[in-house]
Amino acid sequence: MGYPGKLLPQRLNRLIVLVAVGLLLSACGGLRYYAHVAHGQSQLLLKQRPVDRVIADPATSPALARRLELARQARRFASQQLGLPDNRSYTRYVELGRPYVVWNVFATPRYSVDAVRHCFPVAGCVAYRGYFDEAKAKGEAARMKAEGDDVYVGGVSAYSTLGWFADPILSSMLRWDDDELAGTIFHELAHQLIYVQDDSAFNESFASFVQEQGLKEWRASRKLPPLLGREQAEDDGFTRLVLDLRNRLRQAYARGGDEAALEAAKQAEIAAFRERYRQWREANWPDDHRYDAWVAAPINNARLLPFGLYDQWKPAFAALFHQGEGQWPVFYADVRRLAKLPRDARDGELRRLAGATAGGQAP
Repeated sequence: MGYPGKLLPQRLNRLIVLVAVGLLLSACGGLRYYAHVAHGQSQLLLKQRPVDRVIADPATSPALARRLELARQARRFASQQLGLPDNRSYTRYVELGRPYVVWNVFATPRYSVDAVRHCFPVAGCVAYRGYFDEAKAKGEAARMKAEGDDVYVGGVSAYSTLGWFADPILSSMLRWDDDELAGTIFHELAHQLIYVQDDSAFNESFASFVQEQGLKEWRASRKLPPLLGREQAEDDGFTRLVLDLRNRLRQAYARGGDEAALEAAKQAEIAAFRERYRQWREANWPDDHRYDAWVAAPINNARLLPFGLYDQWKPAFAALFHQGEGQWPVFYADVRRLAKLPRDARDGELRRLAGATAGGQAP
């Protein structure tokens, strides 16, 4: 979710900028939506407090001060060691008073796994629509469901405005552990550095690679041991299961038939997925039940959309980083070269790089 404009010091000017932002977004979303987005972003701007002041404030709890101090150090490391933008982002703090900053609404047609897309200036087209208010997000989801779409609403703890505003540290980000907090700062700053319109898989895979590689270097700088790969391996395995379900549903819908036949095929594939999950977990992770609730809850096409978005091209970026001998400036230059290619050529180059990784030419 990116908003064009500039961060101005005067409160009135901030609000004027946000009204202009809303007018740009109204081409896609209508007056009510742009007013909502403008208000939500303005509230974040107006509630920001410099991290330094929050840490120094005697009223700040020691736990909050410790987390913000860690975020401050991670922010400095991001620019000094990872070559990420050195600006005011993540130097201010906002207490939200709610669990998420935004709720995204995902939707697909009832018998399709392709997203209903929404297009915005600067950010381009994405597979969701964000709301700063949970009730509004659920209201939009209910409207789309009534029109026959599959819908899913997911909370978001952090997002990037692509450098148009100084993104703050949000209280929703502090619910994570230290690694996730630092890694998210790296991830969101990567979006500010390089972003390609209408290519979410490229953008998220790039930022996710920067997050993971940056976290390795961050932990090493703090004399912390490397992270164990068990959790990542389990996450990757579950993601593959969900992506396999999505592919099976795509094939089932492509075979066609009347609505009754399509619905029967859909439910059969979802039931088979649950059985494959049960067998996979019992064979590999019998004592880990972290995904059980997700699998047991109602599943539809829209609920599958976020999977794979963040890691489709991570092997390709790992190969590119290896080719540049782990030098961040070289890596970013190579990523910018890819970003300038036409979509088909870019995807082809990413496939080639990912194949090199699979073939053992990159770590």
